[in-house]
Amino acid sequence: MIKQVTPREAHDLRSGGEPYEYLDVRTCEEFSQGHAPGAKNVPVMGQDPNTGQMFPGPAFAPVVEGNFAKDARILVGCQAGGRSMMAAQMMESLGYAKVHNVVGGFGGQFDALGELVQEGWAMLGLPIEHGGDDNYATLRVNAEL
Repeated sequence: MIKQVTPREAHDLRSGGEPYEYLDVRTCEEFSQGHAPGAKNVPVMGQDPNTGQMFPGPAFAPVVEGNFAKDARILVGCQAGGRSMMAAQMMESLGYAKVHNVVGGFGGQFDALGELVQEGWAMLGLPIEHGGDDNYATLRVNAEL
């Protein structure tokens, strides 16, 4: 079962004594506009530049397996928490046992009526890095893709 944590809890876990990796599964464009400090970017979904439609990223599993140990403590985040939950479930099926989904992600989670359900990383004023356009490319090289 995937453990659910809020962005503040994720920040606190990373600031504590145990090492936690932050895996941001948003698109490279979203990642470059702001992310948790030290996060690694492996998009779980791609976006068609012509239609804007999202599609599953076929390189997700091999890039994750090429860069993260199966016993690593990993916080998985996206924009709101949906893509990260999907990614965390995929990782669990690959044998990752210490995966946590960051509910609310970077931008916050809203219900069907547009009401805020969970504040996101940015809304909470937690530390943010920008850039990192080459983060995913580097991870792909590390995974020998």
